[in-house]
Amino acid sequence: MANDYYDLLGVSRDAGADELKKAYRRLARQLHPDVNDAPDAADRFKEVTVAYEVLSDPQKRAVYDRGGNPLGGGGAGGAGFGQGFSFDDIMDAFFGGGGSQRGPRPRTQRGQDALLRLRIELAEAAFGVTRELAVDTAVVCSTCEGSGAAEGSSPVTCSTCHGHGEVQHVQRSLLGDIRTARTCPTCQGFGSVITDPCAECGGDGRVRRRRSLTVTIPAGVDQGTRIQLQGEGEVGHGGGPAGDLYVEIDVAKHPVFARQGDQLVCQVTVPMTAAALGTHLDLPTLESDLTAEELGHEPAPTFAVDVQAGTQSGDTVTLRGEGVPRLRGPGRGDLHVQVVVETPSRLDEEQRALLHQLAALRDEERPEARLGSNHKSVFGRIKEAFR
Repeated sequence: MANDYYDLLGVSRDAGADELKKAYRRLARQLHPDVNDAPDAADRFKEVTVAYEVLSDPQKRAVYDRGGNPLGGGGAGGAGFGQGFSFDDIMDAFFGGGGSQRGPRPRTQRGQDALLRLRIELAEAAFGVTRELAVDTAVVCSTCEGSGAAEGSSPVTCSTCHGHGEVQHVQRSLLGDIRTARTCPTCQGFGSVITDPCAECGGDGRVRRRRSLTVTIPAGVDQGTRIQLQGEGEVGHGGGPAGDLYVEIDVAKHPVFARQGDQLVCQVTVPMTAAALGTHLDLPTLESDLTAEELGHEPAPTFAVDVQAGTQSGDTVTLRGEGVPRLRGPGRGDLHVQVVVETPSRLDEEQRALLHQLAALRDEERPEARLGSNHKSVFGRIKEAFR
């Protein structure tokens, strides 16, 4: 080795990393060809750079201190400059320069996911339904089959980046050349250019089409439930694989039944006499909103409700297992029928007389008012039913 690296940097043999870095920076600013026009400035700059490369690397420094060649055959007087180290490597590490090519990005890319909102009836959400949907998405171009090039042609290597997908920019500074890599403006990073694009898709490899799609809505879905259809979304650029299609459920309000989770609630109004004496009711089911073909079996047309004698307005009759089928898991929730007692507002003379007679028999002609009640309110009973 013709030069002493410690002497080149002007440091002692036990110099630490910080001392080596300060010495190198000082010499680099003095010797860089941009600021020093001496004939030997460039060679001396290379020498101190190689010296710093060796002494800043513990393994190379140990080999050098033992009298070996830390550059693996490269000369210390400048011949080793650039053999695994250069000032550009440092700048690349700090500024993301293009010292190593990332390569062109693929022209074929996965498509985006798509979202479609579907409005269905409560019965359809509860018991499931099959729907035909019209979907507008990007599909593979049938003319070029996704290549983007016209028939008989194909993409050619970009003449600007020569297929790398990026171009190098070099900027000189006091501390060396700063190299950065940018996406090639000619090919947009693909590394190739479609000189004769397909007339149908304009080189994109895909076109928008309306297509029909069958979706099966499982029993038990609720407002906001999303059903994933894999591979039914947007086809990607260059005819790439399609994303997924998500069908978001929007459940319409029902005129009779309300739903919370797998529970169903409805109200039934009965006259005062029926609540007092008790009665039996046959009410239409939620299933009866659907046909046998939609359900897969004949729907039960009615469900039976027994109103016990003395039922108060707001009382709830619970029918176990008559609610909504569970989306995950077997069985169904419950149906809660809330009874509303209707007080007659128009009475003829005979009815009024009978009610006066009943009041006299029950000693209720002048009843005492009671503040408070042990009976829960209608809203309290609804909340309890949902629980």
